[in-house]
Amino acid sequence: MSRVGRKPIPVPAGVRVEITDGTFVVEGPKGRLAQPLLPGYPVTVEGGEVKVARTGESGPDRAKHGLLRALLANAVQGVSTGFTRALEINGVGYKAELRDGGAGGKEILFALGYSHPVLYKVPAGIEIEIEKNTKLTVSGVDRQAVGQVAAEIRRLRPPDPYKAKGIKYADEILRRKVGKAGAK
Repeated sequence: MSRVGRKPIPVPAGVRVEITDGTFVVEGPKGRLAQPLLPGYPVTVEGGEVKVARTGESGPDRAKHGLLRALLANAVQGVSTGFTRALEINGVGYKAELRDGGAGGKEILFALGYSHPVLYKVPAGIEIEIEKNTKLTVSGVDRQAVGQVAAEIRRLRPPDPYKAKGIKYADEILRRKVGKAGAK
């Protein structure tokens, strides 16, 4: 069996899990998520734990078994504690400002050294906090959405290898290159 797939998923207190019409629906204090289930992988909820089984023994069957278990565990963790991703903006004059985008949406206005400001619309279900105009925290219930938004923001101005100016993940380690003078 898959080592990841055979681990039971503990359901914390205050989280409600139900399986209806091939969909795993989980509700908790942070929100509600629905994850479609894969056919051929029965999912059972018993005694405060979610268990995923599989019918086949081929390589792709074992891989999908672990994948489904990981997706369901992420959904349970997302509605109970949520996910966050921290970003830092480095560079003279580089900053971010959170604005109200109208119609209930939010926008971030970035000054990233371009000749124009960069506007990023925050998708629904994602919350962004900005500290001191240079530290961003992306948080939400859906792990995939949090990671995607953080990657899109980083892509606006990736850090350059010479001066490390740009947007980087807070835990990212940059390898700096030596400039012309050091190449001799």
